[in-house]
Amino acid sequence: MSHLSEVFQNPMKTHSTTILAVRHNGVVAVGGDGQVTVGESIMKADSNKIRRLMDDKVITGFAGASADAFALLERFEAKLKDYPSNVPRAATELAKEWRTDRVLRRLEALLAVVDAQHTLLITGNGDVIQPTDGVLGIGSGGNYAVAAARALIAHSKLGAVEIVHSALTIAAGIDVYTNTNIQVEELACET
Repeated sequence: MSHLSEVFQNPMKTHSTTILAVRHNGVVAVGGDGQVTVGESIMKADSNKIRRLMDDKVITGFAGASADAFALLERFEAKLKDYPSNVPRAATELAKEWRTDRVLRRLEALLAVVDAQHTLLITGNGDVIQPTDGVLGIGSGGNYAVAAARALIAHSKLGAVEIVHSALTIAAGIDVYTNTNIQVEELACET
């Protein structure tokens, strides 16, 4: 189904955001733009889609329906409390619950999660994926941001924070559901 036919079938469909995580030179940075679009209208330009959890040791970013993402963030935070020093296990437990629970299965969002050692994508299909190169993009402009980040890693001396900001700015110039109101959070990393 084409994007336009989706919009015509559901004119209030929410399109929101681009999230990018980059692990580079001892730092992991996660950034997101601030745009939330409903149908063909920009409803909010300064939304914050990046959250710190577990005493600032974990950073999450979400793309998709905001209410769904907040519900998932609450559940993920509970899983982190159950498995406080094991982010991959907490992510796996959330993905299993998300996939098998009748109510959660309907949630339309993706989560990007980072800590000092891991960069993970968590989906409602039960997936927990760690990208090989430490670059992860989700949301409507995610692929544009990933391509820009990989080029900047290969051909510049920028740090992780600058790469995330620059790549998201590039994505905003291409994707109509992404803006340049960018927020970036960072952590020192071990890998």
